[in-house]
Amino acid sequence: MLHLCGNHFSMTTSKICLWSSPRNISTAMMYSFAQRPDTVVFDEPLYAHYLRVTGIEHPANAEILASQDNYADNVIRDIVLADHGKPVAFFKQMTHHLVDVNEDFLFDVSNIIFIREPRQIIRSYSEIRPEVTMQDVGIAKQLYLYNKLTEGGHTPVVLDSNEILNNPPKVIAALCEALHIPFYEEMLHWPAGPRSEDGVWAPHWYSNVHKTTGFEKQASSSKPLPEYLHPLYEESKQYYNQLYSHSIKA
Repeated sequence: MLHLCGNHFSMTTSKICLWSSPRNISTAMMYSFAQRPDTVVFDEPLYAHYLRVTGIEHPANAEILASQDNYADNVIRDIVLADHGKPVAFFKQMTHHLVDVNEDFLFDVSNIIFIREPRQIIRSYSEIRPEVTMQDVGIAKQLYLYNKLTEGGHTPVVLDSNEILNNPPKVIAALCEALHIPFYEEMLHWPAGPRSEDGVWAPHWYSNVHKTTGFEKQASSSKPLPEYLHPLYEESKQYYNQLYSHSIKA
């Protein structure tokens, strides 16, 4: 069911980039937008560029490099800024993929800075890669993006995953209003299982989200944060608090 958010919404093409931290519910956000009848979604179009530039090895590395254009300039021109035949184009992006990228295109799209409480990110990430860095967490880059865009007169929307999970209908509707697009109740639910929009890396990362049918709170680990990660957390928390103060609240 369609709801008009506020008193107006744009009928022109909206290009929306969600800049997410790791270990967040960004794939659920992509699935949510995929339920909209007016929207086409894209899964991490800068992933192959990131792998090429950094040389980092990820699961399905060869498949990712083969599945996407490896050069950011091409991706931005041919995918992010292209016409896809629908009023809304939604791009799930990872903040740390912005390496050796001309960031001017950010002023030609609507941007969402998608944050999560950093203790949750660091604890979860450390179970996969014990040596967690600020680049891995992504929160410093998110604050940089917020300040860069705001100073350029293009203030992004700040979205916190815990606020979504506390009240999905209210927060998703508020997000749509902030983006000047209509809200559809269909955004709150999706069929379980893989989606055609999933990147080729989905079998390695999306097993949990494939079990969901909506924005559902997950059981958080009760493990304490290792002592050696406390300095990273304290620094991350300062950046997070600054962004959280601007976020949509439940």
